[in-house]
Amino acid sequence: MSQTLTEKKMQLADESPKTRKAREKLKRQLDALDKKITPQALEKKAIEIHRWIERHAQHRVVLKSKSICLFDENQNTADLSQRVVLLAEKLKKDSQFSKGKAASQFYAERKTTVQK
Repeated sequence: MSQTLTEKKMQLADESPKTRKAREKLKRQLDALDKKITPQALEKKAIEIHRWIERHAQHRVVLKSKSICLFDENQNTADLSQRVVLLAEKLKKDSQFSKGKAASQFYAERKTTVQK
């Protein structure tokens, strides 16, 4: 009862000229990209990445003094940080507060709060 691969191929409709042309164009583009990936290009990009890291060193965070844990021992996501919890509560409070007011009044009050 199972069909062979050639029998399945025979049941498929022929590829349209437009689809064939698009496939060939994509293949040419991918081949051109593959030709650009050379050991020299990879080395150049590695140097660029190292330079970028050096330029932005002042923004780095010392991880020895901070604890970062995305998952626990069972691969469950870690608890949210206090900062994220506070931001979420503030957003929730603001959204509930804004439901009772007109949007223009809410944003006018927010604008004065931000400017302070």
